[in-house]
Amino acid sequence: MRVGCARWGRFGLALFVAGACWAQSGGQTPPAPAPESAAPGSASPAQGADAKKKSDASKRQPKRILGVMPNYRAVSAGSIPPPPTAKEAFVIATQNSFDYSAFLFTGITSLLAEGTDTHPQLGHGIDGFGRYYWRGFVDKANGNYLVIFALPVLLHEDERYYAMGEGGFWKRAIYSASRVLITPDYQGHNVFNAAEILGRGISQAISVSYYPSGTGTAGELAEKFGWAVGRDALTNVFREFWPDISTHVLHRHHKSDDSGQ
Repeated sequence: MRVGCARWGRFGLALFVAGACWAQSGGQTPPAPAPESAAPGSASPAQGADAKKKSDASKRQPKRILGVMPNYRAVSAGSIPPPPTAKEAFVIATQNSFDYSAFLFTGITSLLAEGTDTHPQLGHGIDGFGRYYWRGFVDKANGNYLVIFALPVLLHEDERYYAMGEGGFWKRAIYSASRVLITPDYQGHNVFNAAEILGRGISQAISVSYYPSGTGTAGELAEKFGWAVGRDALTNVFREFWPDISTHVLHRHHKSDDSGQ
C-alpha cells in the first residue's frame, strides 16, 4: 500500500509541476487556428481542399471513441462554445454515469477487484461480485455528478476538455494531462481545477460510508484518489490524440459536436 501511495504521490507531484509550468508559460484554452493563405506554386484548389478536410478531421472530437468510450465532455480544437448551463452539465454527468459503457466498465473493474480480493469482507462468487458492482457504480456516479455537474456549477468552472489539436507530442501530452489541474472558468480564464480535485476527494470520503469498515484508511483513500485523478489525466491524453490516431492510423472520419454535450 505504501508503494502504491508513493507511486501516485510522485505522479501527482509531476502532474502539478507540469501544470504549474504550463500556467507560468501563459497556457490558455487553445484559440481557434488562423486561416492559412495560399502561397505561389502551391497545390491546386482541389488538393488544398482535400488536405484541409483531412486536417480538420484530425482535430474533430467524436461523441464516442472506438464506438464505446463516451466522449461527451470533449470540445474539438479551435472551437470555443459558450459556458455550459447547469442543465447541460447535468446532462453530461448523466450521460457519463448511465451510458451503456459505464455498466460494462464497472463490471470489468468489479471482476478485477473481486479477483484480487481487494475487500475480503465483500466475499466471492455472484453475491460478492454484486457487492463490488453496486459500490463501483456508486463510486463512478458520485464522481461524475460532483466533478462534472455540482461543483462546476457552484464554482463557475467549465469541466469540458478543450482539445489542442496541433503542436508537438510533449506539448500536447503535458497540456492534456494538466487539465485535471487547470480548467477555464465561465469567463474563459484558466483557473485551478477545484471541481476535479475537490470532487474526487469528496467522492472518496463519501465512499467510506458504504465500503466495509476498516478499509477506508487514509492511505487507501489517498491511493484511490490518486488513481481517480490519474485516470482522468490519462483519459484527457487519450482524448487529445484520438482524432490523429483515428484519421491517420485507422483512416476513419467522424462528425463532431462542439457543444460539449
